[in-house]
Amino acid sequence: MICCENCFRDIEIKAIIKGIQNTGDCEICFSTDVNIYNTNVNTELVDSFNELIEVYTPVDSLPDIFPREKLVMLKDELFEKWNIFNINKEKIYIVIKNICHEKYEETPEYFDSSIGILDLDNTDYLEANSLLKNYEWEDFVAEIKTNIRFHTNIINTEILNEFCESAKCFYKKGKIFYRGRLSTRKGFSKDEMGPPPDEKASDGRANPVGVSCLYLANDEKTTLHEIKAGLYDYVSIGTFELLEDIELIDFTIIDKVSPFLSNNLDFKQYIINKKHLSKISHNIAKPLRRNDSPLDYLPTQYIVDFIKSKGHSGIKYSSTMRKNGYNIAIFNKGLFECKEVRVHDVEMVNYESNPLGG
Repeated sequence: MICCENCFRDIEIKAIIKGIQNTGDCEICFSTDVNIYNTNVNTELVDSFNELIEVYTPVDSLPDIFPREKLVMLKDELFEKWNIFNINKEKIYIVIKNICHEKYEETPEYFDSSIGILDLDNTDYLEANSLLKNYEWEDFVAEIKTNIRFHTNIINTEILNEFCESAKCFYKKGKIFYRGRLSTRKGFSKDEMGPPPDEKASDGRANPVGVSCLYLANDEKTTLHEIKAGLYDYVSIGTFELLEDIELIDFTIIDKVSPFLSNNLDFKQYIINKKHLSKISHNIAKPLRRNDSPLDYLPTQYIVDFIKSKGHSGIKYSSTMRKNGYNIAIFNKGLFECKEVRVHDVEMVNYESNPLGG
């Protein structure tokens, strides 16, 4: 069987296939003249996928007390949970069966029967390997908002640090970002476009009250959306230039990092933490509504403060206000310099809404 780089979403798998340097036509997605992987010849993916599959246990080998509702089919799990493939479930079944053809011949029950993760309810395993130990994100939120704020025992910081190390992004000196402020027609000067001093800093998703943080956006339109500029508002937008190379933790990808990348996490740790990472990524990007309390920022402030303690320059997170937009939060405002300020007169505002269930 011949598959190709376009059959996969995972960046590491795509890189491996490109590295084989064999082009042709794909039998799975029908792409032509692309980098291909021939399961009758190539073996570069076999060990990795075998190791992934062995995270699971076939139903006949699971204990009777294993929750039946947590049983899955391999093709469904690979399609819905792992973010590896770019094809449908039926084609995933064909590809994985051919890549791991020896395992399929030896133990077809991995592929054709229900499977489950044996340690999914093992409290000792979760305590040591889950980012939230034996808790859920909602438990952490309640704990930090209403009980123990600074020394919570719920977060497994070693696991959090490992995922952060796998989700770094880098920006070179000279990179341009933008910051917007509602203003008058006159606008603000360059010196006024930075973050507020510590004593005037209010709560943000990445900073507690009294700790200043520089929030920037990747383009001017994202900036306008992030500050919720209204019709006929004047907005001063500063152009900020990066003064040195920096390393950020990228929350736009932290729950999508390739499980095949070499690090200190195994496949089981990856899959049991994926839902926690998705919750963190979502909550860091989520803006407060007008009636929300600043307490709602506490969980993400805790996460970001841990990242700051590890010496990173800041974080990157998605803009929920504008598709394809993203923001960065920089701990040291001296890493950027405002080069110019332009005043914008908002002449049109586009709003989108989603209906709520009744």
